[in-house]
Amino acid sequence: MPTPDLSAIAKWPNVPACYDWLSLDRRGDWRLQGERVTHRGLIAFINRQYGVDEAGCWFLQNGPQRVFVTLACTPWIFRRADDGFVSHTGQPAGAVRAVFLDGEGSLLLDSELGIGLLDDRDLTQFLAECCDSHGQAATETAFMALLEDGSAGIFWHHLPLEKIAAADLPRRYGFNPQPAA
Repeated sequence: MPTPDLSAIAKWPNVPACYDWLSLDRRGDWRLQGERVTHRGLIAFINRQYGVDEAGCWFLQNGPQRVFVTLACTPWIFRRADDGFVSHTGQPAGAVRAVFLDGEGSLLLDSELGIGLLDDRDLTQFLAECCDSHGQAATETAFMALLEDGSAGIFWHHLPLEKIAAADLPRRYGFNPQPAA
């Protein structure tokens, strides 16, 4: 992960942090006070300056000021890229170590980069690659059983899909979805 430029903090160490201005939505779009950011230059800047502090709070380093990010789900949103995944910032996700399904039907990937939500536009392809323990295509019934009681044996590339509660993600993966002053 690139390290945000922190050089301005040395010159201006007492600039207050900013909260509740910047958010990351479930499709990996940046939002300033709820409005989707569309300016390519601004998106590239935010992506370069995106980082995390020791408390698991994700932020944009804007000169001497930290603008903390409210996360709709996870710190990373993953999209398909050839035979792998790439984050909303353009960084490769790396190897996927675990796959989770939450109670809302969201797919989450625990990757070398970190925990990330799979962009819903890639769900169809991802689900088509899932199979049961016999190598047969996973059925809708199996997915429903996994959501209900975690009993279905569904696999994606030999990794079992595990049930997880969305509320458990921040604690388990050490991030704060709603930093506050």
